[in-house]
Amino acid sequence: MCGIAGILKVHPPGSPPPPPDVAIPEAWLDVLDESIKHRGPDGQGRFRDRAMRPDGTVVDVAFVHRRMAVIDLAGGRQPMVSERGPFPEKPRNGRVAVVFNGCIYNHRELRRELQAAGHEFVTDHSDTEVLIHGWREWGNELFAKLDGMFAATIWDASTATMVMGRDRFGEKPLYFDDQAGSVRFASSITGLCRIRSACGYVRGSLDHVSKFVLTGWIAFGWNSEPPQRSMKSVQPGYERFFGKWDESELRLREQLAKWRGESRRDTSIDPAEVDSLLSAAVQSRLEADVPIGIFLSGGIDSALVALYASKAAPDMEAFTVRMPVPEFDESQAAATTAQALGIRHYVLECAPSPAEDLVTAINQLGLPFGDSSLLPALWVSRAARGAVRVALGGDGGDELFLGYERHRVLPVLAASRYLPAVIRNAGPRLCTRSLADPIRRKRQFARLIVALSEGSYDELLAIFPRSMFSDLLSDDVDFLFKRAGMWQQTRNRTRPEFVASALAKDLFDYLPDDLLRKIDTASMSVSLEVRAPFLARELVDRMIRVRPEVLMPDGERKGLLKAVARKYLPDEIVNRPKMGFSIPIGEWFRTDYGGMKQLLLDTLNSADPFPEDVLGIRINRAFVAKMIADHMDRRRDHSQRLYMLLVLAIWTRWLRSVNRN
Repeated sequence: MCGIAGILKVHPPGSPPPPPDVAIPEAWLDVLDESIKHRGPDGQGRFRDRAMRPDGTVVDVAFVHRRMAVIDLAGGRQPMVSERGPFPEKPRNGRVAVVFNGCIYNHRELRRELQAAGHEFVTDHSDTEVLIHGWREWGNELFAKLDGMFAATIWDASTATMVMGRDRFGEKPLYFDDQAGSVRFASSITGLCRIRSACGYVRGSLDHVSKFVLTGWIAFGWNSEPPQRSMKSVQPGYERFFGKWDESELRLREQLAKWRGESRRDTSIDPAEVDSLLSAAVQSRLEADVPIGIFLSGGIDSALVALYASKAAPDMEAFTVRMPVPEFDESQAAATTAQALGIRHYVLECAPSPAEDLVTAINQLGLPFGDSSLLPALWVSRAARGAVRVALGGDGGDELFLGYERHRVLPVLAASRYLPAVIRNAGPRLCTRSLADPIRRKRQFARLIVALSEGSYDELLAIFPRSMFSDLLSDDVDFLFKRAGMWQQTRNRTRPEFVASALAKDLFDYLPDDLLRKIDTASMSVSLEVRAPFLARELVDRMIRVRPEVLMPDGERKGLLKAVARKYLPDEIVNRPKMGFSIPIGEWFRTDYGGMKQLLLDTLNSADPFPEDVLGIRINRAFVAKMIADHMDRRRDHSQRLYMLLVLAIWTRWLRSVNRN
């Protein structure tokens, strides 16, 4: 795990460029370095180069790196630079430099393949060096060969080009800002915002956001792109290539389209095959030159990870963090699982400071991230970091094996176009009535009716129901939704098309943009590496071909995975109700636990928490005030919606402060 950043500056032919340290001042690199230093406490490095293209264009590049050492502690320092390739007659023979964040799990296999092709390695077992030789040998094909979590940037001096790539699920972040003849990239969006101000691009004005992108953040709490205008995220499974100034975006050779459009034709799979794939997936994530452990909850995902890990490494230890609220604490259930598996288990105490931690996290992330489970993820990571440097988690299990309640209603939702109009028209009325009922089952049923009326899976994912946006925003909501690509309906889709699209949204949008962003933010705030065996390439490639009814036999969520778990675990563990990784945020707003009520009221009742000149949209303050009053008086439960608005206001305040400095 690491933090990476850098700048590429293009000087068109016809005029002499300034010296490299003037074209890219060291002070700019200091700004980027400061934004990523929390991601790598074990080392830092910088690299500069200048090259000329055949047309006379001069290109300057500078890389910044902060290292968290996990593999090859002595030889894996970055930026890693290679001056010459093994074959002078081949392309990509000149200087190649790389900065890399993540872990390549199949690096030893790739190393052997490259050595057989004539490449000579300098390091003993650095996965970073595999990227350099892999680039020389395969070019853009390199990224398709990698099984890992990674965000990498490669500089090729022979062509004066830079390429950025990310793993298929976006486990590791990579953002860039492209304007004024310069490309700036970083693991953190905060560095890009600050460097933009330092470069003078927004001096004297505020950095306005895209209201269409921001609409998605408010609706769901996450989005694939940053709301800051002109800033982008390198999309999971993509390369971003900066060669000539008119850069082009390259897709990973049909792979992403194949993964997203998989038709799920397979009607059977042997649980023994799943067992074998899971075992191999976990074993592939066990290499580290530092202590490694397991995040153990009360569910079967982490239980199976713990099982396979302890088989491969009998001295493996599992860790659970005791949560501050008993009804959300899984430490006893985890202890039962550990005892059944016969592995050493430790319960760690956490020290939550919700209000302070929330403000710190949003300021460090630089995004209006609206998932309140970020807070317990922070506390878990902070507690675990005292015991291990690397942890295995169960992320991806629910998306891959269909573990959410909403997956059970997909067939009904897919058939919504055939429902009587009276049912479809009931949605908006229920949204304003029972949707806010404090009884969970009534809320879920009401949300389903609303989703049926809209004919949209997005309704089951959203924090704010579509009908509430008309009260919250003063803009043309339908226009915003259309431009933002939200609430796409089932009306013109067949049942298999709709189901496949919904499951792809969970796996390729919700998982990377919400869950994996959350775990990266939380873990890297304390320099902890978290690995996700459920996202191993061979496991995913097999499971996304399996039909939903096979994954959920008789409508049982994760039924196939439970069949595997029953081979090793007692029924009391396998059949334990899903708890999820959450906190009673709504009750904390009422009781002021950890200062959350005070933070909410002070922030949302301030003079201008949602300035229109910054956000580009107008928030209805009277409606927000009504939501607060209804929630505090227990007339409605607006827990997640108030949390999203609180995060939005905290982020807006941070954005204004950045651009005024």
